[in-house]
Amino acid sequence: QVQLVQSGGGLVPAGGSLRLSCTASGRAFRSLAVGWFRQVPGKERENVAACSWTCGTTRYGDSVKGRFTITRDNAKNTAYLQMNSLKPEDTAVYYCAAPSFRGGSTWYAVADYEYEYWGQGVQVTVSS
Repeated sequence: QVQLVQSGGGLVPAGGSLRLSCTASGRAFRSLAVGWFRQVPGKERENVAACSWTCGTTRYGDSVKGRFTITRDNAKNTAYLQMNSLKPEDTAVYYCAAPSFRGGSTWYAVADYEYEYWGQGVQVTVSS
């Protein structure tokens, strides 16, 4: 069992920045990959960033490359999503997630069904 608690989010103007945090219970999180997803009404949940349990291997959605950065501090059981140069199209509920099994040090998942544990989600709203 892994519980993920998110913080951050809020209302920012276009071009602004936000930093989302995802803190997990237990040390098991340190050996799990992590993903960040977002979802808007009427659309499928979208993976925007993911990294292996070491965060040595990362992946970003094309729409956020160069603007978002995924990091983690395993000593704090926390993953982060730094979001810069935000656009109105980034408005969504953002979730962090972790799979139920350990992959290799370079492994991560993109599809939402590959994840077992989810944070509660935080709203990010970017105004024009």
